[in-house]
Amino acid sequence: MASVTGGAAARSTAPVTPAVPITSIDPDRTRHFPTGVSELDRVLGGGVVPGSVTLLAGDPGVGKSTLLLEVAHRWAQSGRRALYISGEESAGQIRMRAERTGCTHDEVFLAAESDVNTVLGHVDAVQPSLVIVDSVQTMVAGDADGVGGGVTQVRAVTATLTAAAKSSGVAMVLVGHVTKDGAIAGPRTLEHLVDVVLHFEGDRNTTTRMVRGVKNRFGAADEVGCFRLQDEGIECVSDTSGLFLEHRADAVPGTAVTVTLDGKRPLIGEIQALLTAPPTDHSPRRTVVSGIDPSRVAMITAVLHKRAGIPIASLDIYLSTVGGMRLTDPSSDLAVAAAMTSAVTGHPLPATAVVFGEVGLAGDLRRVSGMDRRLAEAARLGFDLAVVPAGCGRGPKDMRTLESATIVDALHAITAISGASGDGPYPDF
Repeated sequence: MASVTGGAAARSTAPVTPAVPITSIDPDRTRHFPTGVSELDRVLGGGVVPGSVTLLAGDPGVGKSTLLLEVAHRWAQSGRRALYISGEESAGQIRMRAERTGCTHDEVFLAAESDVNTVLGHVDAVQPSLVIVDSVQTMVAGDADGVGGGVTQVRAVTATLTAAAKSSGVAMVLVGHVTKDGAIAGPRTLEHLVDVVLHFEGDRNTTTRMVRGVKNRFGAADEVGCFRLQDEGIECVSDTSGLFLEHRADAVPGTAVTVTLDGKRPLIGEIQALLTAPPTDHSPRRTVVSGIDPSRVAMITAVLHKRAGIPIASLDIYLSTVGGMRLTDPSSDLAVAAAMTSAVTGHPLPATAVVFGEVGLAGDLRRVSGMDRRLAEAARLGFDLAVVPAGCGRGPKDMRTLESATIVDALHAITAISGASGDGPYPDF
């Protein structure tokens, strides 16, 4: 059977723009321009790039519109023009929010439109250097099939706006909706069409908000920006030391402080544990967890019971983080174990101690990434003692590190530094 190839029938076409050496391309064409919002610039890699398209997605009410209105205001304050397009609110509603948050400026232009071709007409008329479209799911392309917000329409609208940004050199920020599972609504190609994808996260019960980089063609894709959402608007939180810690005068049993890495950013977090015997006529609830992976808590509970000999299988276990923090990094395993042990024995850890390390099923402790950054952040905030896995090396000069190869060794070290007398309910710890 003869093979079929298109080589003989294919004909070359003269390129409109010839290929050039990579060294001859001006790098300033992709230079970042700061938005004026420092934490967002941190995630973007320094700011927005002319001609780039950024997709910001998040839950309803998390503060996306408030953040982007602040971006438009700061952009205008630097002498540049911004255009805010809303398909969800009227211009009057946006003006009310701008007055409440102090984001009114003559160089911020507003338009309430849902037709993408009309949006491009506004861009031609206003001649901005930054365009914000809130949101891409509310835009409609007249030459595409389907209803607004559908797969075909979202793809067509995003492709149109992306082509306009590349041809005009105008930076665009698109707001995207998310599904109930937290994924960006619409076709998966939506994320491939844009240059930068950001997730805006936050618990409605707290004021803390986080912007996470998921994709970035112009910088690192694992940066995190911290914000605080208030009635007066949104503000950057450059020092996160007080967000996830409970400040108290004396150490309390059942608490442990850890250092997690969110992207490249070290964050100090506190874990609180309460272990108590269930009523005699009830079976134990086992674990009630907030902010920590329940499956890892169940694993650590089994390791403590089997490897460390701490009889906690019959106890109700309650675990929580402070400030709505979510700990997904395995480095918090040892802090969970330390908090649970402290809750059982009644011996508090020193207030100036941090604990981190991954716990294995064999009871071994494994090193985690970013040890230097974790220890440096802890030392900067005044912590002078760290319980870490073996082989981590020396920490900062003002910090003492206690290295342990197993969870039993780590718990003995924690007991020693907590001043336990050894006559508690479990003398070994």
